[in-house]
Amino acid sequence: MVAVPQKGPWLIATRRSELAKAQARQVAAALTAATGRPAELVPMATTGDEHPDRAIEAFDTKGLFVDHTRKAVLAGDCHMVVHSYKDLPTEASPGLVVTAVPERADPRDALVSAAGWRLSDLPRDRPIVIGTSSARRRSQIERRRRDVLVQPIRGNLTTRLRKVSDGELDAVVVATAGLLRQKPDVSGLTAVPLEHGEMLHAPAQGALAVECRVDDDITRVALMQIDHGPSRTEVAAERELLAMLEGGCTAPIGAHAELRTSTNGDQRLVLLGLVADPSGTRMYRASHEAAHDQPERLGRTMAATLLEAGGEAILRDLRAQETGA
Repeated sequence: MVAVPQKGPWLIATRRSELAKAQARQVAAALTAATGRPAELVPMATTGDEHPDRAIEAFDTKGLFVDHTRKAVLAGDCHMVVHSYKDLPTEASPGLVVTAVPERADPRDALVSAAGWRLSDLPRDRPIVIGTSSARRRSQIERRRRDVLVQPIRGNLTTRLRKVSDGELDAVVVATAGLLRQKPDVSGLTAVPLEHGEMLHAPAQGALAVECRVDDDITRVALMQIDHGPSRTEVAAERELLAMLEGGCTAPIGAHAELRTSTNGDQRLVLLGLVADPSGTRMYRASHEAAHDQPERLGRTMAATLLEAGGEAILRDLRAQETGA
């Protein structure tokens, strides 16, 4: 492999979207503060020349997720790449390792509207249209409010918010972390975080994953300085749940792990889990806890509980729909 330069700035591969660059800038600032070495973003296309700004989610011949930002790190053109952790497949990428999970931002979803509604406050005297393309979000909205119309919506964060400002939609549901990091113009709009009892977020939502080469010891040591242990532990439990359910990034699966201190001073890890069908007709939730140093075990226990409760049938039906079986 080609060795990345160990003098000069840290080179951080990132996609070209505004949110991706905002996330990479956050890592760059933390890394410079920790090491005293400047960092530069290397925005790059993640598809072919025909669509240079559209993110690719391709798989190689072994079924592993690949993109050009990862390839740049493997080739030695960049030291690291920053991802939204919730978007990464649960399989590890050969040659790369997630060395840093910086402190997690607020993982909750948010309902954004001009009126500042909560889900329970949505008017019932007229049709309300909420935009989201997430099956997880849709299932939970429809579970609570069968009278609300959920409309698929595409585009970046700014585009989605503009549809509310322009009156095309009454509200949208987006990740609170994206609002905090990108700081888009929300003039005239109010974002209300949705608590875990009404909307359980995606596994690893709000967290970043910084990957570097397995054999790049200098970069790995540097990245360890910006790793946030509690965030890594919480995300590990949520990701293990997702992996055990084999639901992928788009299935209606929710998870929230949180480290808490018990009355006797011990640290415990509490995990909430959810699996549902896209309509929210069948939905199973559970809560488990374990010692703070057993996140993977906790994730596996939660997965077993949800599968036994009825999640196995839901996921089997979803896979059948995807394959046309």
